[in-house]
Amino acid sequence: MQRQGIKKGIYLLPNIITTANMFCGFFAIIRTINGDYVTAAWVLMLAGVFDLLDGRVARMTKTQSGFGLEYDSLVDLTSFALAPALLAYKWSLYEFYKVGWVACFVYFACGALRLARFNVQSTSVEKKHFQGLPSPGAASTIVTAVVFNQYMNGDVPPPGYFILGLTVLVGLLMVSNIPYRGLKVLEFNRRAHFFVMVLVVLVLFVIAVEPQVTLFTLSMLYVSFGLLKGMFLGVKKIRSFADFMKHFFQADPHELVIADKEKNKGQLLKVVDKE
Repeated sequence: MQRQGIKKGIYLLPNIITTANMFCGFFAIIRTINGDYVTAAWVLMLAGVFDLLDGRVARMTKTQSGFGLEYDSLVDLTSFALAPALLAYKWSLYEFYKVGWVACFVYFACGALRLARFNVQSTSVEKKHFQGLPSPGAASTIVTAVVFNQYMNGDVPPPGYFILGLTVLVGLLMVSNIPYRGLKVLEFNRRAHFFVMVLVVLVLFVIAVEPQVTLFTLSMLYVSFGLLKGMFLGVKKIRSFADFMKHFFQADPHELVIADKEKNKGQLLKVVDKE
């Protein structure tokens, strides 16, 4: 399927940044195998920075292409699906044996499905909201949990059941229909309120002072906000359906609602039964 508005060809600058993302993902896998989980986590955070930059640079330089789109997704599969899944297993979930690696596979498979769905739905126009949790957001919950646990507990093992549930949860959120706002489409060149500028400065200050705590908190808030939003939309749909069923069963039995598709193009008509 050909996407309209996406150029063909290979452009150097954005793809160099994407390659840097891939290097971070590969290096994180090596560090994970060697047991250096904290370094692997920080390197994957750096991969997230490169992932934010490549798309923005491509838009600024008007070098978006179909090759770049496919290449970025393949790299994301390494950096934000495979590497975090391996990190979660080697760091914590190995103690659950089969359940642990199955949970990591669920995360990895959901990441692959999420990226495939994104490619099918992608156009040249950036969307403000993504369908499902973006793969970098899912990966951030795992990698920030690693650095947070090391900062708070040192060499004390992490809470296994929490990591197990978190891994499966963020994996399923990636293939959900819950809308998540994307960070790639934030417009930094637009005018903003003074309060927003102050808030951004405060967040950057807190990150600089306590990066381990702040990054983990922000990642959990991002995931939780979308999850709560999805629950709210689900409850709203259930209430709408319940109101419809309540009205349907409590309707006047002497009133019939029929659809006249031929004459009225599917509009509903109320016909009063005259006795």
